[in-house]
Amino acid sequence: MKKVLITGSNGLLGQKLVALLLEEGKFEIIATARGGNRLPIADGYTYQSMDITNKENVDEVMDTFKPDVLIHTAAMTNVDQCEAEKEACWALNVTATEYLVDACERNSTFLCHLSTDFIFDGSAGPYDEKAAANPISFYGWSKLAAEHLVTNSNIKWSIARTVLVYGIAHDMSRSNIILWVKKSLEDGKQINVVNDQWRTPTLAEDLAKGCALIAEKEAEGVFNISGKDLLNPYQMAHMTADFFNLDKSFIKEATAATFSQPAKRPPRTGFNIDKAVNELGYKPLSFEEGIAFLAKQIA
Repeated sequence: MKKVLITGSNGLLGQKLVALLLEEGKFEIIATARGGNRLPIADGYTYQSMDITNKENVDEVMDTFKPDVLIHTAAMTNVDQCEAEKEACWALNVTATEYLVDACERNSTFLCHLSTDFIFDGSAGPYDEKAAANPISFYGWSKLAAEHLVTNSNIKWSIARTVLVYGIAHDMSRSNIILWVKKSLEDGKQINVVNDQWRTPTLAEDLAKGCALIAEKEAEGVFNISGKDLLNPYQMAHMTADFFNLDKSFIKEATAATFSQPAKRPPRTGFNIDKAVNELGYKPLSFEEGIAFLAKQIA
């Protein structure tokens, strides 16, 4: 069995990955995160605490387990926090990636590295894998710097870029647009939702599936792993309200200029996913199917 080590296993994607790989039964799984294990699954895998910003800790864990594949999901992803806490962002998103790349080289480990649509300026989305990057936030720059570490290394690698991941996980610290809209409308709260930012929102289970396909095939190169529908949040909110039969009159249109946020957001990203569909057999749900999927989980 192929041995797969996952960073960030307590996070949304990490939890979905562990569950999926266990279900597929083709992998020996080592789940890692900083601190204790918060996975809702009790057994079938090994949990190991690992602080990816500590080189000695990374080396010790990687050299002990010698995984065939590393799926690196851990990152600082709160865009405004990255803008405010640049040193912490760089340590977690760039320096940690450097430590992991070095450990992968030493142990002949294939790396699947997670990246983001925020490496683009949003002037020409949806983007394919060959599009030129031009970040407009510190988060975007940190993720692009991490990509460069991976692509300039001597290891076998893939980069899985994704967009606006949504889903439900155990012990979740952050909400998502579907849950936020549903709760707000159920509470009779007016919400201001932007209509001038375009994304291809990605169900966490679909992203996990894309990463699993890369891990299984050890498929090299850059892959766009996202949803297939290009939507703005205002449309997403309306689709959510329609699905749950909620009052849409509480949803008010706004532009990004309405909100003062420390970090700039790219106006129009989204991905062309043809390469992942054709080369990996990746098949994401539509956004509407994603809402239905979450509704079942809520129930």
